[in-house]
Amino acid sequence: MRATNLAWRRLVAIIVTALFASSTCAQTAAPAAPGAKVLKYGFLIAETGFDPAQIQDLYSGIVIAHIFDAPYRYDHLARPFKIRPNTAEAMPEVSADFRTWTVRIKPGTYFADDPAFIGPNAQPRRRELVAQDYVYSIKRIFDPANNSPRYSGFSEEKIIGIEPLRDAALKGKPFNYDSEIEGMRAIDRYTLQFKLQNPRPRFIYRLSQSAIAGAVAREVIEAYPGKAMEHPVGTGPFRLTGWRRSSKMVLERNPNFREMLYDAEPNADDVEGQAYLKQFKGRRLPMIDRVEISVIEESQPRWLAFLNAEFDYSYGVPLEFANLAAPNGKLAPNLAKLGIQMYQSLLPDRVMVYFNMEDPVVGGYSADKVALRRALSLAMDMKREISQIRRGQAIAAQSIVAPSTYGYDPSYRSENSSHDPARAKALLDMYGYVDRDGDGWRERPDGKPLVIEYATTPDGLSRQFDEVWQKNMTAIGVRTEFKIAKWPEQLKKARAAQLMVWQVGQSSEAPDVQDAFEMMYGPSAGNQNLARFKLPAFDALYERMQALPDGPERLQAMVQANKLLTAYMPQRYTVHRIALDLTYPWVLGYRRPAFGNQWWHYVDIDNSKRPSQ
Repeated sequence: MRATNLAWRRLVAIIVTALFASSTCAQTAAPAAPGAKVLKYGFLIAETGFDPAQIQDLYSGIVIAHIFDAPYRYDHLARPFKIRPNTAEAMPEVSADFRTWTVRIKPGTYFADDPAFIGPNAQPRRRELVAQDYVYSIKRIFDPANNSPRYSGFSEEKIIGIEPLRDAALKGKPFNYDSEIEGMRAIDRYTLQFKLQNPRPRFIYRLSQSAIAGAVAREVIEAYPGKAMEHPVGTGPFRLTGWRRSSKMVLERNPNFREMLYDAEPNADDVEGQAYLKQFKGRRLPMIDRVEISVIEESQPRWLAFLNAEFDYSYGVPLEFANLAAPNGKLAPNLAKLGIQMYQSLLPDRVMVYFNMEDPVVGGYSADKVALRRALSLAMDMKREISQIRRGQAIAAQSIVAPSTYGYDPSYRSENSSHDPARAKALLDMYGYVDRDGDGWRERPDGKPLVIEYATTPDGLSRQFDEVWQKNMTAIGVRTEFKIAKWPEQLKKARAAQLMVWQVGQSSEAPDVQDAFEMMYGPSAGNQNLARFKLPAFDALYERMQALPDGPERLQAMVQANKLLTAYMPQRYTVHRIALDLTYPWVLGYRRPAFGNQWWHYVDIDNSKRPSQ
């Protein structure tokens, strides 16, 4: 039977390849239909692709969160958060020990049409979402061939029986997708069950991330070999209909999207949320027909596109123009006259400067290498960065724990945020990083030049950050060389341990802090752990936190973990960003999601309010 199925899938792949020689990435979307409700806005960083198993960047994640469906989702209006069924019929059935999770998938959910879905006599067929699709999709994260950056996170859930499949593939055998395992299986067509080795009280967060656990169809993956990043086909509210890489993405309403009506549970005292619920409750989703996203890395043209109403929405006002848009935190009068609405929120994220712990200059765990990283961190002036570059749109970070995630304490202060150039110089002097030849620059203890290679990107905003970095390092006698490349290229290099130092942001994908600590977990090196920090004492705390329920014991483990990170300084946490979003009056119902990145289908467009063309 397996041989017959394999032969059939190969035949389908041949037919699809012959009929559709060009992939989605080469397609140019047709113009929007007259009267269509179209949302237009811009990304400041290019996408990397659209495969849940292979992406880890925010911007690709925003797109695929609207293409693919996880079993659960975050309530659009509830704050701080509430998880609700999405493709599941109800909340999961969970054993008392948090080891067995049973999810029942709602019948009648269909994938967007695709030539890969071929029925008898080579006729197109509608393809229903079933429990086995989630089994296959999560297995793809464990397949070494996909080199998934999500592997480290999912591996920590300890799904029984999945690692032997990966181990066999690592030894040269094809990953066996047809092998049934105890820890993840479809009990019947619509029932999905997970069995985990250890208690996982927060496993539902994994099942609520459409950009990670969204279901893909096996037929599509096999019909377009090597094209998963370019050919996304999901069950979500939108489908990709046009794409020019690093330039423009067009998504349109998925005609096969299930009946989903606007409903939410805002807090009783949430005036805006209650108003949205009253206005839209019962409306079929999505309420708009099309989303067009342009990638404009330079801030000025992106801001001008919004001011000229070429964009309907400003996804984070460029920092250079934040004071013009909202002087003293209030919407500028000229924008208010246009009916523009302002939304400001402290994000559940952290920006960090990471040090490659395998680099011969800044890496390592010896006292002199720790002293170097701590000195570089002490030289960083966050007050200057926040006031001069971020225009007040951030707060200083004290640790890896982000606002709105479990364990965040706004009153907590740590050495992480200290700016003390004198102390930095003293540390460098003490451990032999001194200027031996009198040229004003320090050398390493062995006499070799001390040069920090700082990765950056070729845009105006990055140049401003580079200038502040240069001033900070020059003040302590440390030379910098900037390594410039586009952001997706830098990410590839970072995962391959080819960067020495890089500043990067990370947004929390769930209301828990575990995904943040994963960035420092040894087995995650090369995936989420770009710094490749490997410390047994930290790893033990991470694993302990993973199994503990929320409460004092888990919080105390987090405190200890934060102390280790501050002591060894594999990353310097710089700021938590404040988002300043603007919408024109014809965009109705906007609210930036705290988690999940899903919101397009919850907004409406009133074309009657647009200026006449």
